[in-house]
Amino acid sequence: MNNTATAANEIMERAIMAAGIFEMLDQKKTDRIVEEVFNAGFNSRVRFAKMAYEETGIGVWEHKVFKNVLATQIVYENIKDEKTVGVISEDNLSGITEIAQPLGPILGIIPVTNPTSTVLFKIIIAMKTRNPIIIAPHPRAVRCSSEAARICYKAAVEADAPEDCIQWIESPDRELTQAVMKHKDMAMILATGGPGLVKAAYSSGTPALGVGPGNVPVFIDESADIPYAVENIILSKTFDNGTICASEQAVVVEKKISGTVLKEFEKQNCYFMSSEEIQKVERIAIDPSTGLMSVNIIGKPVSVIADMAGIKVPPDTKILMARIEGVGKEYPLSGEILAPILAFYVRDDFNSAIKLCIDLNYLGGLGHTVSIYANNDERIRQFSMLMNAGRIVVNTPSAQGAVGGIYNSLNTSFTLGCGTWGKNITTENVTTRHLLNIKRICRRRTNEKWLNFTKEKYLDEGESADDIIRGYHRNY
Repeated sequence: MNNTATAANEIMERAIMAAGIFEMLDQKKTDRIVEEVFNAGFNSRVRFAKMAYEETGIGVWEHKVFKNVLATQIVYENIKDEKTVGVISEDNLSGITEIAQPLGPILGIIPVTNPTSTVLFKIIIAMKTRNPIIIAPHPRAVRCSSEAARICYKAAVEADAPEDCIQWIESPDRELTQAVMKHKDMAMILATGGPGLVKAAYSSGTPALGVGPGNVPVFIDESADIPYAVENIILSKTFDNGTICASEQAVVVEKKISGTVLKEFEKQNCYFMSSEEIQKVERIAIDPSTGLMSVNIIGKPVSVIADMAGIKVPPDTKILMARIEGVGKEYPLSGEILAPILAFYVRDDFNSAIKLCIDLNYLGGLGHTVSIYANNDERIRQFSMLMNAGRIVVNTPSAQGAVGGIYNSLNTSFTLGCGTWGKNITTENVTTRHLLNIKRICRRRTNEKWLNFTKEKYLDEGESADDIIRGYHRNY
């Protein structure tokens, strides 16, 4: 057995021992552990944010503080009163009683864009469901992710959680991560990260909850409050320098309001690039070997991107705007760019605008998130019916709206399912209920459907309903 396999077995042996002890805890003890882990993560929110920024150079540390608050306080408030141990529901009318049991060891894959908030989120929902969790940090964020896991583990053990209920892979070892993924005793993979790693999770043979990319179009309807729409889009796209995968990637407007919308973006300090400037930004924003966004610009501020591209923009510029015509490889900025860069499209009418949003959706964001600003309910309904997205965010900053818990009642989550469109198993914001095995006690009831089914009209000639029922009971 090689060193990688040995290391994976040792990790899993500890996780299995923890799982056995975890399963014996009642709801009260479980909730105490969750509360202490939440407190530890929340109290370290600023330190973790600064560590994440210093290690990765991505985003805005002050915004990462808020992400850590979301992952601790808001998530905790969402789940603290949920039943996750033993009998979680009982319906006397239907005769169905539901009993929750943990899944077993979980592997939490962590992205470089949210290296501490995703750790905190996944650990809290794992503790709530009594599942040991192994954190696999991104190679560029090992130190901050490991520290977040360590602090949570210390708090959990002090609250009488089992030893090794939280583990973390301290070296950026892809082979070890893949060996743990494929281990026969691994129960579930929570995969948040790049498409390659998510694909590896799904190919591992272990059940996985993954996410797809988010190429989010935002449609501004003629009925929208345009200054409000622009303000909210900027709030979303500049948050942590655009590193949330649910942030807007392209603004789509009808021709009749395009001039007004353009002027409003300019008024709110967004810079529309010339054709030559767009080409310069494309060269540094896209990795020519993959055709996808370059890691060098992820989460970088406008000033840095402009310097890299060799263009000059006003010092107070919030977002670089690229007015482009088409969608696809020939238009590099039509894809997902996790930075303060927005494509801007103008179409003749509503139908052609929605068709473009669908094209953007298909380019790389199927199942994820779309956004609309409108005060016309029929337009909102039409848009929602046509788009293939798990989250349709209305009159709301898309990045903050999609993760839930701030502007709406979606479950607060850092793992956003994209359904079968995005090759995921769910369209929901992943939360505790996705980390439980639920057994159902099914008590016998008088079933009118069965009695109706055995009426003479369904029987062969010469048979009666009584004959069939007697025969059924005799045989079974």
